[in-house]
Amino acid sequence: ALDRVDLIGHSMGGLVAYLVAGDQPERVGRLILEDVAALLPRQRDLPARPDGELPYDWEMVLAIRRQIDDPDPAWLERLSRITGPALVIAGGPQSSVPQDRVAELARRIPGARRETIPAGHLIHATDPEAFTKTALMFLRSGKAPDPLRG
Repeated sequence: ALDRVDLIGHSMGGLVAYLVAGDQPERVGRLILEDVAALLPRQRDLPARPDGELPYDWEMVLAIRRQIDDPDPAWLERLSRITGPALVIAGGPQSSVPQDRVAELARRIPGARRETIPAGHLIHATDPEAFTKTALMFLRSGKAPDPLRG
């Protein structure tokens, strides 16, 4: 029942957020994507489960693997249809997400800004102060802090 919303998505939730923004750009105001990679085809491999307790659902990793390795090309095309202000926040070299693919995602969204907070993949949890400051500044003004660190 909401007409227009601002969206923040992390990782695979960021993929969902950008698909919504590309499919219904008139309904998305501002968009923040936290450590989200452009999904480009890659070699299929079965990942090994990391040791110990995981902060995510390992079964979900396996369930979405095919879509990650061989994504629908239309997903990338949707990026060009995003019309609202967009901020892509990269996690830097500590992230498990290839940062060149995060940069590629930002490049494909018209007018997107990119910021790097070198905190790894879980930026919001690892450096909540920097993430919150960056996100709130963007949501309030439509701009990322300057100078961009990305």
